[in-house]
Amino acid sequence: MTEYATLAGGCFWCTEAVFKDVIGVESVESGYIGGTVPNPTYKQVCGGDTGHAEAIRVGFDPDRIRYADLLDIFFATHDPTQLNRQGNDVGTQYRSAIFPADETQAAEAREAIERAGEDHGRIVTTIEPMSEWYPAEGYHQDYWETSGRSNPYCMAVIPPKLQKLRKSFAARSRAAAG
Repeated sequence: MTEYATLAGGCFWCTEAVFKDVIGVESVESGYIGGTVPNPTYKQVCGGDTGHAEAIRVGFDPDRIRYADLLDIFFATHDPTQLNRQGNDVGTQYRSAIFPADETQAAEAREAIERAGEDHGRIVTTIEPMSEWYPAEGYHQDYWETSGRSNPYCMAVIPPKLQKLRKSFAARSRAAAG
């Protein structure tokens, strides 16, 4: 049975590309969560006034990959020490946050933050209540595969994240596994 992890780690194009390469991940959807405006648009979220984060909803097979492993990949492939910022993306919409589906995921998120702190120092990632999920517009879905390789921003940000995944989590990467 598919379970879901909802994660915000900056630009959803970049986090989506990483998790689509993870063995055991069945789906990755870019979207918005954690805000106050119903059915927000990309333009509204980018303005920083809706309270939403750009996030991904990762459908995964818990028999093939554990939620804790997804969280370790999450912390290794973005900067959890930057408050409301990932690289040149600045604002609360780019915050590092985990949206647990239940108390078990919340407990695992707290443990993952502790583990990440051992590697990275002070972690600013928040654990926020699960709230309404709004899928991003269609052109944001599968962005790396459809448009990202012609986008200079994506070309600067995504390949290093994929390299980190494939080096640090080779057994979990579809590309590294061949």
